[in-house]
Amino acid sequence: MSPFFLGIEGVRDYIHVMDLAVGHVAALKKLEDPQFSGWKPYNLGTGKGLSVLQVLAAFRKASGKEIQHKVVGRRDGDIASTYAECKLAEKELNWVAVKTVDEMC
Repeated sequence: MSPFFLGIEGVRDYIHVMDLAVGHVAALKKLEDPQFSGWKPYNLGTGKGLSVLQVLAAFRKASGKEIQHKVVGRRDGDIASTYAECKLAEKELNWVAVKTVDEMC
C-alpha cells in the first residue's frame, strides 16, 4: 500500500456527516418560517480546526492499525488553517455540531 501524503499544518474543520445532515434539515425547516424570505448562507462546521495529524491519530485509534503516511511540505496556494464560523447557524437554525473526531472515525 502506498503512503498517505500529509502536508505540514493543514488545519481544517472536519464535521461528522450526521451533523451535516441535521444542519441541512435545520436549514430546510427555516424555509417554513413565514418571516424568512429569499436565501441566506449558513456555515455548517464545528468552528474548530483539527490538523491532519490529529485526524490521522484519530483514525489510528479507531482502526487499531498504523496508517502509512509521509509528511511533506504544503502545496502552493494551500492556506495553513481554515475553519467555519458557525454562530449564525447556532443563532438562527438552533444548530451546532455535536459529534467528535473520534465519532467521525
